[in-house]
Amino acid sequence: MQPQVKPHNPNFSSGPCSKRPGYDVSNLDLATLGRSHRSGVGKAALGKACEETARLLGLPEGYRVGVVPASDTGAVEMAMWSLLGERPVDVMQWESFGKGWLTDVNKQLKLKDVTPLEADYGLLPDLSKANFDHDVVFTWNGTTSGVKVPNGDWIPDDRKGLSICDATSAVFAMELPWEKLDVVTFSWQKVLGGEGAHGMLILGPRAVERLESYTPPWPLPKVFRMTKDGKLIEGIFRGETINTPSMLCVADYLDALAWIDEIGGLQAAIGRSQANLAVLANFVAEHDWIDFLAKDPATISNTSVCFTLDAEPDRVKAMVKLLDKEGVAYDIGAYRDAPPGLRIWCGATVETADVEALLPWLTWAYEQTA
Repeated sequence: MQPQVKPHNPNFSSGPCSKRPGYDVSNLDLATLGRSHRSGVGKAALGKACEETARLLGLPEGYRVGVVPASDTGAVEMAMWSLLGERPVDVMQWESFGKGWLTDVNKQLKLKDVTPLEADYGLLPDLSKANFDHDVVFTWNGTTSGVKVPNGDWIPDDRKGLSICDATSAVFAMELPWEKLDVVTFSWQKVLGGEGAHGMLILGPRAVERLESYTPPWPLPKVFRMTKDGKLIEGIFRGETINTPSMLCVADYLDALAWIDEIGGLQAAIGRSQANLAVLANFVAEHDWIDFLAKDPATISNTSVCFTLDAEPDRVKAMVKLLDKEGVAYDIGAYRDAPPGLRIWCGATVETADVEALLPWLTWAYEQTA
């Protein structure tokens, strides 16, 4: 029979992700709207975004946080174009975004000494093969595969190269070993449910040292330039953005950060996401027609949770369409480059009760499309 209880919030998209519980756009502090981002009030809001990010994440001394253009993609490209080229580079890819970084390193930067470390969807490359005499580029959580790095034990403390980590669907949802990460990027529209178009770039001291001691051989667009006369432009990491940001998006991000603080900080946000995954793990254990795309339980993402189904691709599409039509779950189809299946976002802004309410509908949709 068709279930009667629907999720209160049917938004399970993996980006832009669900707004926080109780979100109301009318509650945003809009004092910055219509003001220059370089005004006192504008710089204060942007500076607060950087400072509160660092505080809530518990970043080590010397780590800098900046707001940069073009979402997580812009932040990763900014890092790669500014930092790579001094050393050989290893690029790890096991899903579409890592594949994109590898393509850019090979075909845009055209670096000569590149080692790809690759795996199919559902798997991780052999992490022990990463050579940290080289620079290493990798995603922490494969947003389109549901496969995450289980820990940072494979990254040596005495590395000579830089660890450059795209962590857009991991920050504020997973434990990150900051001292092992020299560059971390993320975007507001993932775990925090913020608005798009802006990226966050976190630089550790080793990355700053590279920026101040190495000049890449290619021209850098203005929006990528982080140094002047061989010194880091510190203003970028105090809210003095390179280009004009949306102050409405900044207000939205500050609202999300305040919510993280209100619920108990980083550990509470991680706990909410893990609780959501636990509900799905129990469901998978009880039903033989659905399984995690991730093969190793230690690598199952607790944000972008990806599933394979005992069903033909057309049946899976029919399920997704049916659940959308019923107003039960929006945007849960697998990423276009991934194997056919479902992808259910379970980051901190998603309520566990909504995940629980979704599950009977999954079974119903599976049976209805048989």
